[in-house]
Amino acid sequence: MLGFLTVYAIDKLPTVPPNPIPCLGHFHGLDYVYDFCDTCGCGSSGGSMGYGTGLNTNFIGVRYIGQQYRSRDGIFNDSPWIDENFNTMQLWGNFPISKRTVVNVIVPYQFHSRKFSDNTTQNINGLGDVSVLAMYNIIKARPDSIVTIVPEHYVQVGGGVKIPTGTFDKANNTGSVNPSFQLGNGSWDYVLAANYGFNYRNWGISTLFNYSLKTENPKEYQFGNQFNYAVNAFKTYYPANNFTITPIVGVAGELYETNKEYGEDVADTKGNIFLGKVSLEASYSRYALGVVSMLPISQHLNNDKVELKNRLSIYLNVNF
Repeated sequence: MLGFLTVYAIDKLPTVPPNPIPCLGHFHGLDYVYDFCDTCGCGSSGGSMGYGTGLNTNFIGVRYIGQQYRSRDGIFNDSPWIDENFNTMQLWGNFPISKRTVVNVIVPYQFHSRKFSDNTTQNINGLGDVSVLAMYNIIKARPDSIVTIVPEHYVQVGGGVKIPTGTFDKANNTGSVNPSFQLGNGSWDYVLAANYGFNYRNWGISTLFNYSLKTENPKEYQFGNQFNYAVNAFKTYYPANNFTITPIVGVAGELYETNKEYGEDVADTKGNIFLGKVSLEASYSRYALGVVSMLPISQHLNNDKVELKNRLSIYLNVNF
């Protein structure tokens, strides 16, 4: 088997297709993603960090997402900047309920902090908003081989809900243009999603599109609806038996509509951001360890009063 993997690692297919090889438990945590959340802190998935699996649909794991922002502490152009750190630990997993349907569950724990210009700090922590999504495979790639000898496509459609299990404290919005310094939205939010992917040999390309519809919470605050899109490209290397390494590069975009309070638009709350993504995943047998880095290419958040510095994610999953 090692000889066969070595041949594939240098992109040379044998003239006679080999016998099918059982999947090594190889898991692409970033091959395609169907994520939904608000920029900054109160979303459950952390922007376009994503979640999901392209080959193996059964896994459970933990993921850390760190995001660094700065925002103006006030409404004026000369208001001081404050540093904000949003941190999330997630228990997540994909659970198939039929041959073509998989349910993804994310349970986040948030711990956020920010430092004001007078050197005072604010910290919040607690359970975030739990997310549940169901995706249906209209076209499904075969899960029984590591490398596709012929081009394969997959198409998924589905939807889900974000449950308001995280605390929303309106007082956290006072004095800051960044309303996302929260543990949760406080509202029931709904998602429509679609994914498309293409795999050939050990190469792959994936795309996603999803739209998140957000409702008013009991404090009469409503976060703006959100549209996400992303494109990822990857190549998998097989240096040894049961061991794979997959570098992934991609871009992602997020568009945010205006927030509302008491039914009226909240100034400086819409925006958009375009990001570059670089990541690496190592898989051994049933285990997958990955790291993801995202940096803004362009951004216009909250009338340029909120700026993303970087996003970083680390995850460890077990396929079953």
